[in-house]
Amino acid sequence: MSPTIIIVVLIITFFLYLWFLYNGLVTAKVRIREAWSQIEVQLKRRSSLIPNLIETVKGYTRHERAVFENVTKARSALVSAKNPKQAATADNVLTGALKTLFAIAEAYPNLRASENFKQLQEELSDTETKIAASRQFYNANVMDYNTKIKVFPNVFLARLLNFSEEEFFEAEEESKKDIKVKF
Repeated sequence: MSPTIIIVVLIITFFLYLWFLYNGLVTAKVRIREAWSQIEVQLKRRSSLIPNLIETVKGYTRHERAVFENVTKARSALVSAKNPKQAATADNVLTGALKTLFAIAEAYPNLRASENFKQLQEELSDTETKIAASRQFYNANVMDYNTKIKVFPNVFLARLLNFSEEEFFEAEEESKKDIKVKF
């Protein structure tokens, strides 16, 4: 084989590798966006349920104003979040506020027996499960993408092509702790 043919084959091989790498990274980035949109859908669903839940609980617990304000503020922060990090932080605060709300609801037997409250609680529980699954899917896509841009020799080409690391959707340590409610 002549040296010219070998060089042409190497150049073609390099460009094919670059082409597949670029398409793979773009595909991974699109999967991350799609996974993030699924998280947003579930977070919005939960945000839509919260006003109904608050109104139901308010009827039984008129003196728990601070709890309602905390839930409302946390919900607003979640709705206005602009990126995964802000959404994760707001989601952690909202999760804590909802734990407090449900802990307070435990003190009101009539509220716990209310069909409306039970239905809202079940819908919220279902949504929480969907959010957890969406987070897991999002983080798996972020892990795959981040791995692709960090392995050799992709790391050099990914930088050259302006692909940067994505953030995971993580819970803060504080939000993992149990909420203490005192009456």
